[in-house]
Amino acid sequence: MEPSARGEILSSLIWLPLFCLYFYPRSQRRDQKHIAMQNAGLSIFDELDDALASGTSEQRVNMLRRVTDLFLIDANRLNDEQIGVFDDVLCRLIDRVESRTLAQISKSLAPIDSAPLDVTLRLARHDEISVAGPVLKDSKRLTTEHLVDIAKSHGQQHLLAISHRAEIASDVTDVLLDRGNRAVIHRVASNAGAQISEKGFSALLKAAETDDALAEKTGFRLDIPLQLLRELLLRATEAVRARLMSRTSPEMQDELRVALASAAEEIDRESSRSRNYETALRVTKLLHERGELTDTAVRKFALSRHYEDAVASLSALSSLPLDAVKPLMDSPRDEGLLIACKGSGLSWPTVRAILECRFPPGVLKPESLEKSEAEYARLKRSNAERLLRFWRVRQAS
Repeated sequence: MEPSARGEILSSLIWLPLFCLYFYPRSQRRDQKHIAMQNAGLSIFDELDDALASGTSEQRVNMLRRVTDLFLIDANRLNDEQIGVFDDVLCRLIDRVESRTLAQISKSLAPIDSAPLDVTLRLARHDEISVAGPVLKDSKRLTTEHLVDIAKSHGQQHLLAISHRAEIASDVTDVLLDRGNRAVIHRVASNAGAQISEKGFSALLKAAETDDALAEKTGFRLDIPLQLLRELLLRATEAVRARLMSRTSPEMQDELRVALASAAEEIDRESSRSRNYETALRVTKLLHERGELTDTAVRKFALSRHYEDAVASLSALSSLPLDAVKPLMDSPRDEGLLIACKGSGLSWPTVRAILECRFPPGVLKPESLEKSEAEYARLKRSNAERLLRFWRVRQAS
């Protein structure tokens, strides 16, 4: 080791044996514990130079443990300056120590509110989860900013450890829900001490659409906004909905039943109300003649929920009469509509927009759309065009 480096370490460590002589009141110097602490500090001071200069791995490990023990003896009495001395010395000692020992140090320091900050951060950012885990789960020295930084830069095991904290700020849970895998997301959803923002709840609802267990955990949270609980119930399966409803108060159950019935009625009205296609037919015919009835134009109609324009566009592109396209749009099955779209040369994003514009927003579940996307990818355009020709002949006859 370079003489200058050794000198820096010794200049820091020399404070250790002076703690009792300088920082503690005279009335306490005769206390047996502080005398033991003083002797421990002197002993460590005598051995540190040899351990760092030419000591074995075992000697360095022993030194680290003894300095840690010296800190833990009276951690709750040390001021910031004293803690800073320990921080400096411990940081220098942990550089060349194996993970197994660091994991033990991490467990010892994790519950200490006044643990040295730099050492705690080094442990929290360690690649080995056995080292990082204890402080990520329990250390109060880690701020929201520290946790956000670690959550953004480390792997799933570190994210899972953070998700077990007794209290988690919404800035942290936003990152956990954005980057975390299923285990992390489930843990956040079931952690009552985790604050979840509106953005976070939206992410939970999206993930819960294909995960009944997550839907239950999300619905059971006391802090879920009522509007999002209604949306969750609307999308949930009957079994999940029944379990969620059974856990709510009678007053809340009545309110949620009214909300669900209202949503169902809206779907019925949307699918059965009379429509006027005259203007839509004129507009789409003109666009078609000009060569402007493109895939993008049809998608804009569907995304804007201009239902009549979307139906008229599909009629023009497929060369099917309007009366042949409308039943395809009204059918609970998607196969016929997919054939008309494939034969018209529409892209999947446009087809998805058409499928969704048939119902109020959020009604179609992601798994249903994923299934339709797979079917659309398998469907050959040549086969779709052949079926469209057959439909046109049958319609004409």
